[in-house]
Amino acid sequence: MTSATPKLPSLANDRFLRACLRLPTDATPVWLMRQAGRYLPEYRATRDKAGSFMGLATNPQAACEVTLQPLARYDLDAAILFSDILTVPDAMGLGLSFAAGEGPKFAHVVRDEAAVAKLAVPDMDKLRYVFDAVRTIRQALSDSNGVGRVPLIGFSGSPWTLACYMVEGGGSDDYRLVKTLMYQRPDLMHRILAINADAVALYLNTQIEAGAQAVMVFDSWGGVLADGAFQEFSLAYTKRVLSQLKKEHEGFRIPHIVFTKGGGLWIDQIADAGSDVVGLDWTVNLGQARAQVGDRVALQGNLDPNVLFAQPDQIKTEVIKTLDSFGVPGAGHGHIFNLGHGISQFTPPEHVSVLVDTVHAYSRQQRG
Repeated sequence: MTSATPKLPSLANDRFLRACLRLPTDATPVWLMRQAGRYLPEYRATRDKAGSFMGLATNPQAACEVTLQPLARYDLDAAILFSDILTVPDAMGLGLSFAAGEGPKFAHVVRDEAAVAKLAVPDMDKLRYVFDAVRTIRQALSDSNGVGRVPLIGFSGSPWTLACYMVEGGGSDDYRLVKTLMYQRPDLMHRILAINADAVALYLNTQIEAGAQAVMVFDSWGGVLADGAFQEFSLAYTKRVLSQLKKEHEGFRIPHIVFTKGGGLWIDQIADAGSDVVGLDWTVNLGQARAQVGDRVALQGNLDPNVLFAQPDQIKTEVIKTLDSFGVPGAGHGHIFNLGHGISQFTPPEHVSVLVDTVHAYSRQQRG
């Protein structure tokens, strides 16, 4: 080991962290966005017991239980904290709720000067339930010698994505309200985004201090922006987050991942934003993306989640196509297999086994 090699924590399986940092791996690591979720009957049972989605997310023991459920079923290479991207604006006092069968809603929206003036980086104590969950999960993943089973990923929504929900008051089909504010009052939008960026950075650093071994920024709605607007209102503030994030904690290197859904047009610019890994949606050609980014960052992705509704042989074929598209990671290259967005709640759980097992078996074969 050279002095330049990043120090990694003691893990039974550190394949994911190694791929994030573009170090050699024996096989391609795999985890899935929303891997702890509604497609699993055991998740639904735990949520019913907790009484609601937020009841589940705010209970560290229950959040730990559902974080670990997919690891009990599948040979995944990372765990991801069970939480929601909207915990930060909720802590800002916007009043997050989830109605049955509907998406998230905020009781208070941010659409004018008075509402923007009230915004501030929240006291992290209001999010203690998240950090308690991180600590609980890390403990559950560790054996008696303190060796972790797999690494734990922490996450947040991006400043722009959080702003979309804060202005719209929930999800949106056309982003009319947030884009109206952006074009009519860019000064207010920049103020919202600056506060969001500093809040997200503090939130992720506090997750790292609690035990997250990698962190991910979900820019789920970056792709709804026009070229030019994306750079000004999304990427600039993702960079502001990344510039403040801890790269090390307790001597161990902490990888940073950025995923912009619909961001294929801007891969080069995202790769230069300061993260270790760029996540790609399913519209991007993985091989071309690898050629574009070179050895600047590792790549994560990018199977279409709907492939998981096909038959097992067809799933295997599509997984192999994705791995072939990236090719064998050479020196300075890294690939983490994932879906191009979150797994659908309607996915047959047994189809996920096919995906995970094929990734490991075929990528080992690729390496000879």
